[in-house]
Amino acid sequence: MATVYEWRGAFGNQEANALHAEAFNTRVFDESEWNWVELVQRHSLGWVVAWQGPDLVGFVNVLWDGLVHAWLQDTMVAAKARGQGIGTGLVNHARDGAKAAGCEYLHVDFEDHLRPFYFGACGFVPTNAGLLSLS
Repeated sequence: MATVYEWRGAFGNQEANALHAEAFNTRVFDESEWNWVELVQRHSLGWVVAWQGPDLVGFVNVLWDGLVHAWLQDTMVAAKARGQGIGTGLVNHARDGAKAAGCEYLHVDFEDHLRPFYFGACGFVPTNAGLLSLS
């Protein structure tokens, strides 16, 4: 089945929460707990949705500093759609959307097992970064 990508495409909270739960192995949040639509519209430069027919099979959020830096958050692909290049398609569309908005850099943080995906398939290069836990 063909995959259709949309920059700032419409989606529903229920389907986004279900995809998030599957992608990150967590519970399905209720819309009152995690309202994706409201959050991305208020805080994001953009987002990319991927559809196969009526099914939301991919999503990535693109946050930014309001000027030249953007970064990826919550890259998600449905289990049934993995291995089809959808993650790479999400990142490519996110890159294009950030570039069209005038951003000069696209950042991403990820777990070590995703290095081949981000450095290989998506073309990111390693950089130094730091993390400070606030909990």
